[in-house]
Amino acid sequence: MNYKKVEEKDKKTLGIYIHIPFCKKKCHYCDFTSLSNKDDSCIKRYKDVLKKEIKYKVSELKDDNNIRINTIYIGGGTPSYIDSKYIIEIIKEVKKEFNILVLDNVEVTIEVNPGTITKQKLVDYINIGVNRISIGLQSTSNSLLELIGRIHTYEEFEKTYELAVEAGFKNINVDLMLGLPKQTIEDIKESVNKIINLNPKPNHISIYSLILEENTKLKDMIDNGIVKIIEEDERDMYWTVKKMLENNEYAHYEISNFAKQGYESKHNLDCWNQKEYLGFGLGAHSYFDNKRYSNIEDLNKYINNENVINIEEVQSEEEKQKEYMLLGLRKIEGIDISEFKNRFTTNPIYIYKEKLDKLHKQNLIEIDKNNIKLTNKGLDFANIVWEEFV
Repeated sequence: MNYKKVEEKDKKTLGIYIHIPFCKKKCHYCDFTSLSNKDDSCIKRYKDVLKKEIKYKVSELKDDNNIRINTIYIGGGTPSYIDSKYIIEIIKEVKKEFNILVLDNVEVTIEVNPGTITKQKLVDYINIGVNRISIGLQSTSNSLLELIGRIHTYEEFEKTYELAVEAGFKNINVDLMLGLPKQTIEDIKESVNKIINLNPKPNHISIYSLILEENTKLKDMIDNGIVKIIEEDERDMYWTVKKMLENNEYAHYEISNFAKQGYESKHNLDCWNQKEYLGFGLGAHSYFDNKRYSNIEDLNKYINNENVINIEEVQSEEEKQKEYMLLGLRKIEGIDISEFKNRFTTNPIYIYKEKLDKLHKQNLIEIDKNNIKLTNKGLDFANIVWEEFV
């Protein structure tokens, strides 16, 4: 291959997302593209087709020396449910096909769940270049874990965390959830205290509010009065967690994410900054060359190599600008006005004057000469802000 010389400053970064849809058991709140208890032959076929998809999409980028891969994110489903030899094959395929386009300091993340992990899997991940791990805990209360359909206990999480440290992981995220049925302020305080007192402490903590999705078991349980949610408690939990984490040197950098300095998720930050990424696998989403598209969600069609692309949307300049506002207002620092002007050669203060004035009068956003960002009230009513830019 012949590559024309391109100055480093002119190169753009690209993220890679790889979807592993398999898991041991679907959680009661989950509406992601995931499938439980598939046998190894099915997983192997999926892996083979996924590798073909990588090869096909990358073939269209081979002569573009402007691109550098700076993040690879393996999500699901539960990537740690499948044999680690398949993860090794997939990452090798990415590195082989992208060749010199992959940066040496690429951030490679894998999601894992307690109850599906072994020390050998973790060592395999390390050896193939995975350097960031995200562990789905959700709560330290075993009764709450059982209620929401998790397959593990808190003690199994502790063992997973210990094994990850022993395997050599230095960049670890832990997921927690807020607003669960029967969850109390004391429950979430206990969860946060246990996590921040792990040794070593995790570098990153994600705090997700429960979203009740249609066609999930938990939604049915609530609709039928089996359990109930008190929405006011969820906001109290959010601010309690925010204070606790900030008091322990975790910076709140995105509406649901906290990190030690220098350990913010590069992959997610790039998404919120409207950077481009390619998604591979069932239901995976991509954003590239002013297009957003997603893959089909039917496993049989995907494995049988039918048309992989499900939805494709070519964005206009106006749509890109609105999306940039929506995504940027997820970040605690908000939108850098000068960056918006550099990107779109126009000032967001002028083109969104009416919307911004309205949100400012409602005390949902604050504006200075450099930034537009959510207020504390805006953090509680972020959906109202985002809807203005949909």
